Amino acid sequence: MNIVRYLTKRFLRFDKEQPFIFISALLAFSGIALGVMVLIIAMALMNGFDNEFKKKLTVMNYPLTIQPKFYGAVNASLLHELEQKFPDLAFSPYISSSVLCRYDTQLEGGYLFGVDFKREAKVNEIVAKGLKKHIPTGFEVMVGKGLMEEYSLKSEDKLTYIFTQLEPGGIAMSPKMKRFKATAVFDSGLSAYDKGYSYSTLESLQKILALPQGFYDGIHVHSLNPEADILKVSAALPDSVSIRGWWEDNGNFFAALQMEKTSLFIVLMLIILIAAINIISSLLMTVMNRRSEIALLLSLGASKQEIKRVFLILGVVIGTLGIITGSLLGFFGIWILGSFDIISLPADVYPTSTLPLDLTVTDFFSIIIGAFGIVLLSAWYPAKKAADVDPLTVLRNE
Repeated sequence: MNIVRYLTKRFLRFDKEQPFIFISALLAFSGIALGVMVLIIAMALMNGFDNEFKKKLTVMNYPLTIQPKFYGAVNASLLHELEQKFPDLAFSPYISSSVLCRYDTQLEGGYLFGVDFKREAKVNEIVAKGLKKHIPTGFEVMVGKGLMEEYSLKSEDKLTYIFTQLEPGGIAMSPKMKRFKATAVFDSGLSAYDKGYSYSTLESLQKILALPQGFYDGIHVHSLNPEADILKVSAALPDSVSIRGWWEDNGNFFAALQMEKTSLFIVLMLIILIAAINIISSLLMTVMNRRSEIALLLSLGASKQEIKRVFLILGVVIGTLGIITGSLLGFFGIWILGSFDIISLPADVYPTSTLPLDLTVTDFFSIIIGAFGIVLLSAWYPAKKAADVDPLTVLRNE
């Protein structure tokens, strides 16, 4: 073990006669450090964006939604029954209609929800924040910040909503239209929802759509653990009603995000693989340069396993130092990006204006284990070549 330690220290030193060997090892160290750093920051960014999108979509799409299989199945009686059975959950009935929102000559398509704002505030924190200044009543409406800015609306300006339902008008059928006063604003952080969603009272939509009281298009449910609660609530629902989770509506989106994250991990791991080639070349040059010394050591009694162990340790030392340095640089980069507003994202495209960063323990150890595996494999071949040196042939030529 002493000879292994001695040779390892000696081969790691800078050799004035063969400086390129040391430079190659330094490049391998730098490449691995850079690859690990980039991987850590990239995975933190992917997780951060994933979490931000989940957070926003969970709120605006609601954790759970109860819907009827046919009209009339979701009513006040079912709502009261669910509230009695599940006091730990919050329920908010709603009526919805696809609409065109018009202001002057501008049109924007979307959905108008009729809700009980007191109940809705318990299931939607974005709506709850928008209700702090004013709670719409009658034919008043809460619109998104994106729509407010697009139309340059002022407080209590009136919007015309054109409904898809038709009504007789003279000799033809015309769509229903109603003007609403914009008295409240919500800001979800996602422009698609801010422009497409509007909220008014249940009573106003029931009058416009000629719907009876006590019947709803569905019930929004707030749950801290929707994956477990969906099973409990589903068991208590009649056959005429179904329930779905927010992830069921956005499964393809998050599957695409996961595929993108996996692809990015593989591509960036190639940086470490390319850097590991420098480890192979550096160790092979060391073996070729030290052939006479290796042959002499073998003839003096050193075992092939000891020689092999020397070059394995050399590769592992270079790679491990690169992994540790890259990890430190990666965490430092995460701290810099998270602490200072270096990069500002457009709020109308992304759910947040600053870079969201979240590195999971699983991702971190996947990076470390993957990088170490590449380093170990890279050191194995040169170590095997060193152990296969034939002392008789080398010393005869010397």
